[in-house]
Amino acid sequence: MVALMLCITTVRCSNNTSKLIEDSSQSFTERMKTGKTSFIYFGNHVNPTIQLFLDQLEMSADALEDYGISVVKVNCSKETIAKYCTGEKLITKTYLLRGSEVLRSFEIDTVFDVSAIVSHVLFTVLYNEVRYVHTPAELLQVENTAKQTRDVVVGHIPVLGLPEHRALMEAAFVYGTKYQFVQTTGGPLLKHMGIDALSVSKARLWFLHCKDMSRQMDQCPFTPMRKPLDTINIHTFLQLMEAPLVTEANVDPSEVDMLHNHLNVPVLYLFSHPQTKHLDRATALTLALQLRGEVGVVLIHRDNTDVKTPMQYNAAYRLPQEDVKYFTLNSAEEVMKLFKEELLQDDKMVEEENEEHWSDLDILDDEVSESVYRDRGLMLDLESITELTSENYQSEVTQNEITAVLFYLKWDAVCMAFMQTYVEVADAVEGASGLVLAAVDCGEWTDICSDQNITSFPFIMIYRPMEAPQPYRGMLGTESLQRFILLSQISGPVSLSSSADVLSFLEGDLYSKHADLSPIRVLGLFTSTLDTGVTSFKEAAKLLRGEAILGLFVHREAEKWVEGLSVNLPAVLLSRGSEVSREGYNLPSFSVNDIVSLIQRAVSDPFPELTVENLPRYLELEKALLLLFVGKEEHTETSLTEMKHLLSSGPLPSFLPCWIHLGRTPVGRSVLEKYLGFVPPLPVLVMSQLRTGGEVFMFPTERPLKAKNILQWLQSVESRDDHPAGVIPDTKWSPPVPFYDFLAAMDQEAPGYASQRDSKMKTGAKRGHREQDVTPNQRQTTLSSSKHRSPHEHSEL
Repeated sequence: MVALMLCITTVRCSNNTSKLIEDSSQSFTERMKTGKTSFIYFGNHVNPTIQLFLDQLEMSADALEDYGISVVKVNCSKETIAKYCTGEKLITKTYLLRGSEVLRSFEIDTVFDVSAIVSHVLFTVLYNEVRYVHTPAELLQVENTAKQTRDVVVGHIPVLGLPEHRALMEAAFVYGTKYQFVQTTGGPLLKHMGIDALSVSKARLWFLHCKDMSRQMDQCPFTPMRKPLDTINIHTFLQLMEAPLVTEANVDPSEVDMLHNHLNVPVLYLFSHPQTKHLDRATALTLALQLRGEVGVVLIHRDNTDVKTPMQYNAAYRLPQEDVKYFTLNSAEEVMKLFKEELLQDDKMVEEENEEHWSDLDILDDEVSESVYRDRGLMLDLESITELTSENYQSEVTQNEITAVLFYLKWDAVCMAFMQTYVEVADAVEGASGLVLAAVDCGEWTDICSDQNITSFPFIMIYRPMEAPQPYRGMLGTESLQRFILLSQISGPVSLSSSADVLSFLEGDLYSKHADLSPIRVLGLFTSTLDTGVTSFKEAAKLLRGEAILGLFVHREAEKWVEGLSVNLPAVLLSRGSEVSREGYNLPSFSVNDIVSLIQRAVSDPFPELTVENLPRYLELEKALLLLFVGKEEHTETSLTEMKHLLSSGPLPSFLPCWIHLGRTPVGRSVLEKYLGFVPPLPVLVMSQLRTGGEVFMFPTERPLKAKNILQWLQSVESRDDHPAGVIPDTKWSPPVPFYDFLAAMDQEAPGYASQRDSKMKTGAKRGHREQDVTPNQRQTTLSSSKHRSPHEHSEL
C-alpha cells in the first residue's frame, strides 16, 4: 500500500539510471586522491557466475550511494592498474578503499548479493563505531562507558552478510551518533542474556536503557525487539524506545493521537479518577514497563468534560487498523494475560515458527522482508513444478505444447517471495493438457540462464516447439500469471471462415470456457489474403498470446462488420462482450509493433479502477491522471456514470480517466491528502500532471459533477485559466510519515552526516571490544576505553 501511494504521488516510479561507475586508469588515479570511500571490482573477463555478481554489484551501487560510497568497476582487459589488475584472484576479489588506502578486500563469494555487499561494506566502514563483543565482560564495558551519555543497541547476527546484518548496519549508520551499536555473532553472551542453546541461530536485537543510569554498579534495563530484524522493524522499535512510557490525555481514546498509532502498534488506554490518580499512574507505569516495545499505554483522566466514555468501562485497547474496544479491568494481571496470550499471540506464533525453521537460510529477505522473513521456514511443495537442469532443459521445452519456465535465484528475496505464487499457479493449472510449468535455478545452472539471455530475476518465458520464446511482462501475482498462461493455450489468431463464426467469436460463444479469463475479443478484418497486413496481424497475434483472444476474418463480407463504425478496412474490431457496443480501429500501418501497440491500447479499460495490482501498468502510459476518488457515498454511482458519459462524448488523448475506491483501496485517502493537503467530501475529481510539473487541479466542489461541466473544467485547466490546488514536488521518494525519514534522522543528529568527508581517525586500529545480544531483562556494563568519541563524530564521514 505504501508503494502505491509513493508511486502515485511522485513523478518517478523507477529510475533505470545505473549508479555503477566504470573507471579508466586515469579516473581511478584521480579517485585515489579524493580520500573518499569506494567499493571497487577489478576484472578482465565475464563468465555466468561473474555476470550474476556484476548484476548484484550494479544494484548495490544505488543503495551505497545513500551512504556516500561509490561503487566502481574497472575493466582490466582495457586498463592496466598496477597491484589490482594482476594476480590469480583478479576476477574473484573486490576492494573497499578510502582514497588509496585498502580498508578490506572481499571474495565475491562473500559479497554475493546486495544485502551481503551493503552489510559487509558498512560493517567495515563503521569498524571504529560498532563494537563487536563476545563475552559478558566485554558488553559490561560498553554499558558502563555509555551510562549517562547514550543508550546501547545490541544486535545478534548469527551469519554475516544476510539481510538482518544489512538492516543492523544501516541502522547503525543512521543512528550511530545517537546510540552505541554493538554486534555479536553468539558465544557466551547469549547465555548471559537468557537465550537458550536451541535459539542461537535467530537474529535478535535489544535496547539497553543506559542514558539515564547514574550509578556504575546498576544494570542497564533492556527491552528486546520481538519482531523480525529488518530495517522498518528496527526503526519502529527505536522510535518506540524514545516514546514516553505513559502518555496522559484528557480526551476519549479515539481522539488520542500518538506515535504508536502511526507505527501500527497496539495501544492500551486506562481511565483514571481524581481520587485514585497516583495509584492509577503507578499501575499504568507498571504495565507500560512490561509491554514496552509492543504496546503503547495511555492514561486518560476522567475529570475532564471531553471524556465521554461510559463509567462502566475503566480500560480500552486499539489494535492497528481497528476501532477502539472497551472493557472492564479487574487487575493488571488480567491486562497482561489479554495482550500476551490473546492479542499478541499471532506475533508469538510467527516468532516461534521462525526459530523452529531458521535452518532454511536460502530464502531470507531483503526489501520484501515482511513476507519472505515471515515465511522463510515454509517448505513449498514443488511437486507440480518441473525442475530444469542442463541435462533435461532442451527436451522439456520442446516436447510440450506450452512450457512456462521461471528463471530464479534461491538467494534473491523477490524470487523466493514469487515462488509461492508460482507454485499456486502450477497447482491451479495442473492437469491442463499440453501445459507444463518448470523452473531453473540460475544460481546453479548459470549456463542455461546465460544462453537464454536472462538478466533480471524472477523472469518467466513461455516456450512452444519451433517458435521463439515469449516473455511474460505482466504483474507477478497469481491471478495475472494464471490468466496469461491459460490464455496462452489459445493459438492465435483464430481463423474464422464465415460471418456466423465471427458473430460467435465476438459474442464469446466461441472459447466460452475462457470468458472468465477475458471477455475481450479482438478481430482482424481483411477482404483478401493478399492484403499486406494479414501476415503482420498474424505475427502481432502471436506476440499477444496470453494478453487477449484474437481472431482473423479474411473474407469479402468483412466490410459489413465495420459498417457504422467510421473505419475502413483493413481494421481491428474489438468486442468487450455481447451487451457492449463494439469498437473499430483503423490499422495505423502494417508494422507488427504498431499493430501490437494499437491492440494493447484498445484492450485497456478506458476508465479503470486503480488498484495495487494494475497501477504500474497505467503509470507506464505517462499521461495526466484524471482521477475520481469515491467511497460509499450515495452519489458514487452517479459520479461514475457521469465520467463514462464524458468518455462516450469523445476521446481524451491527453488524460488517463480512472477512479479509486477508498473503501477497497484505503491508501487512496492518503494519496488524496497528499495531493490537496486535506480530504474533501467525496466524490472528488482531481487532475494530476505527474510528468509535467506535478501540479494537481481539483474540480470545483460547488459545481455539479456533470460530463459537460467536467469537459469545461478540463479546457480551463489546459488554457491555464484554473489554478492548481496542490503541487507534488519533483523529488525522490519520501517516506509516508516522518517517522520513516531515515536521512532526515541522520541530518537531525549530525548535520551533513550523509556527505563524505576525510576520515578523522585511523581505520586500521584494532577494535578491542566485541558486541553482544540482550534479552528481556536488564543489563549492565563498564567500559574502560580511555578515548571517548564525540556523539557527532563518524569515522566514515
